[in-house]
Amino acid sequence: MKNRLFIVIFIISTSLFSQKEYHKVFFENGNLKEEGWKTNNQKNGYWKFYYKNGQLKKEGRFKKNLPNKYWYFYRKDASKEKEGHFVNGKQNKWWLFYDKKGNVNHKCQLKNNKKNGYCLLYKKQKLIKAVRFKDGKKINEWSSFSSFKEENSLKDLK
Repeated sequence: MKNRLFIVIFIISTSLFSQKEYHKVFFENGNLKEEGWKTNNQKNGYWKFYYKNGQLKKEGRFKKNLPNKYWYFYRKDASKEKEGHFVNGKQNKWWLFYDKKGNVNHKCQLKNNKKNGYCLLYKKQKLIKAVRFKDGKKINEWSSFSSFKEENSLKDLK
């Protein structure tokens, strides 16, 4: 019985002191600049950011004021610029980068904001080059997919 009472009191007290609110900031021209959820005055949950002209600039989740999980970035003309994963505020895993026509022009594996793994470069939606990085430094490069396959495991591209 004491345990249940303690749990109820704990839940009530944490909900009283944890303030979750939807937050909006506007440009001086009246257009929305950013919007999203704050908990205890920290960005938590889904957020959207806008250019001064009203177009969506970027969107994604925050956890304790740091970008987290999957994010999307857009140019001023509304075309997608890039997308990828954040872990504790740092770019990690695969990131895709788009040309202005909406085609992927390269994709890279990142770790702690640095290229770490493979970057695959495309032209007209065909792979033209693969580059391998370690801690942001280029360690190898291939200009044909057949030579790349000979020296690497395709499992590394996951």
